[in-house]
Amino acid sequence: MGRLSSVAQRALNPTEFANLVNAITSAFGDPTRRNIYLLVREHPDGLTANEVAEAVGLHSNVARHHLEKLAGGSYLEVSQRSSHSAGRPAKIYRATAPELMLEFDVGHDDILITLLGKALSRLPDDEAAELAEEVGLEFGRQMAQRMGDSTESQRSFRSALHVVADALSSHGFAAHAEHDGKELRIVSGHCPFGDVAVEHPVICAVDRGMVKGLLGSLYGATEVELSSSVAQGDDSCVTDVSESIAG
Repeated sequence: MGRLSSVAQRALNPTEFANLVNAITSAFGDPTRRNIYLLVREHPDGLTANEVAEAVGLHSNVARHHLEKLAGGSYLEVSQRSSHSAGRPAKIYRATAPELMLEFDVGHDDILITLLGKALSRLPDDEAAELAEEVGLEFGRQMAQRMGDSTESQRSFRSALHVVADALSSHGFAAHAEHDGKELRIVSGHCPFGDVAVEHPVICAVDRGMVKGLLGSLYGATEVELSSSVAQGDDSCVTDVSESIAG
């Protein structure tokens, strides 16, 4: 039985209820993590981190991070796949509670995003975009600080770009870095801002600010530009970065 089912047989006191909500929020508050859980639940024989990463378009380390969080909350069980080849057997992740219902969103992020969208809509477009980018810039810098060793000399520009993509993926953007000659970009297949970004496209400036803040801390001052957006009807969000500008 899943965690929700096991506690449904008795009334919860306020502390138990709060702890349960916190546990579910921690496990499924991230849309990428919810999608990963649902994917694993559809495969009774289990999936490896590499298989999950390929299916959802994430770096294998990012997929493994989400899987381990779910396993730590007892939503997935972990075993090892036998292998005839050399090396460590691959971990297999299986859903422990296939009846767990996830047709709801838990957490206060949705409220804050909606509030930000409505607040920005009351400003002139140029001021709203500037404020949204500033919010993203500061958050990007904080993300880089939490990573540590964020000095310009420690990373090449391209390696920093991949680190940024992984960091964005861990926050629900399903991002990856692409390069074609000197043309460099970060492509995000999922927008964690959801319908709020569709209603208030200016929120997309937060993405641009996050990339700028992360790259600025991990590599150096960089100019970025959002060239396409899911919120505006494109297939993906694309943030272009010029290596020549970045130096």
